[in-house]
Amino acid sequence: MLDYFINTANDILWSYILIALLLGLGLYFTIGTGFVQLRHLKEMFRVLKDKPAKAPDGSKQISSLQAFFVGAATRIGTGNVAGVATAIAAGGPGAVFWMWLVAVLGGASAFVESTLAQIYKAKDKVGFKGGPGYYMQKQLGAKWMSAIFAVTIILSFGLTFNAVQSNTIASAFNNSFDMNPVVLGVVLAVLTGIIIFGGITRIARFSEIIVPFMAAFYILLALYVMIVNFTQIPAVLTLIFKSAFGLEQVVGGGMGAAIMMGVKRGLFSNEAGMGSAPNAAATATVTHPVKQGFVQALGVFFDTLLVCSATAFIILTSGAKPSEQLTGIDLTQTAMGEHFGEWAGLFLAIAIFTFAFSSIIGSYYYGEANITFIHKSPKVLLTYRILALGMVVFGAVASLEIVWSLADLAMALMALTNLIAIMLLGKYAFAALKDYLAQRNQGKDPVFYANSIPGLKGIECWDEKPSAEKEQKGA
Repeated sequence: MLDYFINTANDILWSYILIALLLGLGLYFTIGTGFVQLRHLKEMFRVLKDKPAKAPDGSKQISSLQAFFVGAATRIGTGNVAGVATAIAAGGPGAVFWMWLVAVLGGASAFVESTLAQIYKAKDKVGFKGGPGYYMQKQLGAKWMSAIFAVTIILSFGLTFNAVQSNTIASAFNNSFDMNPVVLGVVLAVLTGIIIFGGITRIARFSEIIVPFMAAFYILLALYVMIVNFTQIPAVLTLIFKSAFGLEQVVGGGMGAAIMMGVKRGLFSNEAGMGSAPNAAATATVTHPVKQGFVQALGVFFDTLLVCSATAFIILTSGAKPSEQLTGIDLTQTAMGEHFGEWAGLFLAIAIFTFAFSSIIGSYYYGEANITFIHKSPKVLLTYRILALGMVVFGAVASLEIVWSLADLAMALMALTNLIAIMLLGKYAFAALKDYLAQRNQGKDPVFYANSIPGLKGIECWDEKPSAEKEQKGA
């Protein structure tokens, strides 16, 4: 009965609503920003070199480059490795094309939501905080909407996404080390509990170091596969494009399945438009909100067009074929084993553990950060922590299908809320971009002011630009 309800809700949301919104708004934002994600690639890389703007109290702040690497470290993981395999298994090679399309259009959506997060960010004890809940409440005056978003991000990141992470870890370790999923689920829950209840910073610091290292090594392996199998790339690309439009069926469903799985797994991987990344984007200290919008758009390209494509080519250039036994991370492990030998499958199991475990902690904190929008009671926080740990155990022992279905439903509800908000507020991101480009054309390092754009409400972290009269008096 539960499976029927979840699958029916997913079919309705993804078939008729989310795909149209994601692709439609992506196209709208692309046109509205003048193809920002394609025309300003050079500027995106230039912004990465910026040093963080000075804080009034002189404290050390987060730079755009640091924010980019933090975002890359949290994105690269389950979605890039297991998610791509799941998409190919269920939607065929054509799903990869739709993942690419979501990334290209999603770059504009990511630019808009992260620029908005910067405009409406609030002061925190150690810097800044913000995200969809803030721009919904401040500009739209919709407290109910921010509350709905808070609930959906808790359900998605805090609970169901963590089940996906533990499920992927359990599958990888069962394949490589024949480890009991129940035992592994309990171990993961204990390790997670130690951090969220006790706050052991050494484990967090370990993840910050090891995750980028594992990600870099994985990308190098993928590049090696593409170089060695260079002659196969044209055939693989042809297969992807033909399958994308139902012209050639190899595995998975027809064109509809390819679109649905490509969009779902693409969104899960790069998070463009979902509303999660703006929570992190708001923490950076920059002179203009558009700078962080650029960084976020670049992050989407890095995630999907580079890392997800690498996984796809690893699978499609191998002899590994999706089957009832090979539907997720096990498909990627089998493909890696064919390219490099048994050690590659073992490496991937360990890499997945570091990727997914750090994501469990990060996802948990996304949920905790939004608990305050609902209730500040310690009992509510304790209940959330217990549920989060329970979902870690559940994910390790549950079937792959039910875990991903729950994640898709939670992701759909969360993305739907955020997409409606950025659709209504996109004009302010367009205006911010226009202000930024006007200053760049004058040879300036753009600076944003609270009164740079007419009609902004609830701005608390940007000073107002003094009038010309006041500037003359000051001179």
